[in-house]
Amino acid sequence: MLSMKDKIIVALDVPTRKEALELLSKLKNHVGAFKIGMQLYNAEGPDIVKYIQELGGKVFVDLKFHDIPNTVSQATKIITKRKAFMYTLHAGGGFKMMQASAIAAKEAAEEAGVEKPLAMAVTVLTSISQTEFEEEMGIKTPIVEQVIKWAQMAQKAGLDGVVASPKELKYIRESCGEDFVIVTPGIRPAWAATNDQARIMTPKEAVAAGATYLVIGRPITGHKDPAEAARLIVAEMEELNN
Repeated sequence: MLSMKDKIIVALDVPTRKEALELLSKLKNHVGAFKIGMQLYNAEGPDIVKYIQELGGKVFVDLKFHDIPNTVSQATKIITKRKAFMYTLHAGGGFKMMQASAIAAKEAAEEAGVEKPLAMAVTVLTSISQTEFEEEMGIKTPIVEQVIKWAQMAQKAGLDGVVASPKELKYIRESCGEDFVIVTPGIRPAWAATNDQARIMTPKEAVAAGATYLVIGRPITGHKDPAEAARLIVAEMEELNN
């Protein structure tokens, strides 16, 4: 069973390796893993994964693959051989794409003799509201229903779990079972600013609703004392055990 500390994944949404490694040095003993997204990966290149790993950080590579099955399969093999702890692809890419990625991750891990990364399908971005979902994306289905549909498809395709808003947590858990991994962004402690997230929840609420991992960025990285912010969040989550 994961400790509350290990459930926290810090989003390293910074533009340079120097800033990322400074945050790593402050936080590696207080959180479970670190997320590298498109900003840092594109600024510093793929070796940023190795730099963080060499300093003791587990790496969630969040590049949200979305392409034809063969292209995503090949990208998955590369990420797997880089010993990523977790990676993402868009559920909207379809069943065949997700299945190809799941197979590639397993095969590449066996070939390289490394642990298979957790393959996570991104459902609906937490910045998107129901109005935007309908009017801009042209999908008239309620977000929660679409998220459940994509989560079930991802599970059938052989992925380990999904990335979804806290608001859909309990429905995914009910639909996909207790072993299905759910990574939840849009986490904001009561004392933190909402920023650009539209569907949010506090850390304690998210864990209670069934989140496996919480992705937290600015409430920790933008705090004057990131380690203290992480400790406060862990303490809040641990109230569930009391």
